[in-house]
Amino acid sequence: MGRIHAVSRASWACAFIVALGAVAASADDGVFADPSRIAAVGGSVTEIVYALGQEDKLVARDSTSLYPAAALSLPDVGYMRQLSPEGVLSVNPTGILAAEGSGPREAIDVLAKASIPFITVPDSFDHAGILEKIRVVGKALGVEKEATRLAASVDAELVAAEALTKGIPEKKRVLFILSLQGGKILAAGSDTAASGIIDLAGAANAVEGYSGYKQLSDEAAILARPDIVLMMDRGDGEGVSEEEVFAHPAIAPTPAGQARKLIRMDGGYLLGFGPRTAAAIRDLATALYGDQVKG
Repeated sequence: MGRIHAVSRASWACAFIVALGAVAASADDGVFADPSRIAAVGGSVTEIVYALGQEDKLVARDSTSLYPAAALSLPDVGYMRQLSPEGVLSVNPTGILAAEGSGPREAIDVLAKASIPFITVPDSFDHAGILEKIRVVGKALGVEKEATRLAASVDAELVAAEALTKGIPEKKRVLFILSLQGGKILAAGSDTAASGIIDLAGAANAVEGYSGYKQLSDEAAILARPDIVLMMDRGDGEGVSEEEVFAHPAIAPTPAGQARKLIRMDGGYLLGFGPRTAAAIRDLATALYGDQVKG
């Protein structure tokens, strides 16, 4: 099924009035009373549902939920940070399972006031955060035993992946560039998925002093002295070319620019912080350090 398009204000109003008129169900304890029709919002949330073998409970996913491929057959209710209440309500879910940061706030407020239970899955960009996501999703769907087993398996994989770079004496400095639109560098600071995966792969975020994704001045980019530039691979051939990256006046004089060191990885895989993150750590560590990684 294709993406669910926005309906008219009048249609949405009718749908919302019907939803509010229903008997409210509670998910205050973090468990859906009826998990038979769940809308999953957030790529890692959807991945975890599949990893738990609970995909038959899904009736919709958001546009960041691109893995596994089977999820693409589900109705798409829009981008997780730009949800519309009408899109979510149109699939008639018995529960909404959404990654922290889903929004906008107004849409979440509307959905929270409707009769459909809404559970937020915490999202922190570290080892422990991945395990907590798995536990929260498992509890919400009533499969805590399966979640405990999955968390233990993922924990072991993460420990092994992080150990690959333990003996490397000097950390590579990595500049994660989200975009170069208009020649402006939008880079990842602390408290971001990019900074988290760089750390887990045994490297250091070249950008310091701010949190989130912000525009980086040319001077700050030069002073960051990255050894490597890391970007998402869009996979459609429409992204910034390697030539454009290394021709940028703030990147060209850096060690990364001089050595033309650029790593591209699929965004959902690299930044998802879900069941595949251990594999992403291994791939990034190998790309960063080559034969220096253990095993």
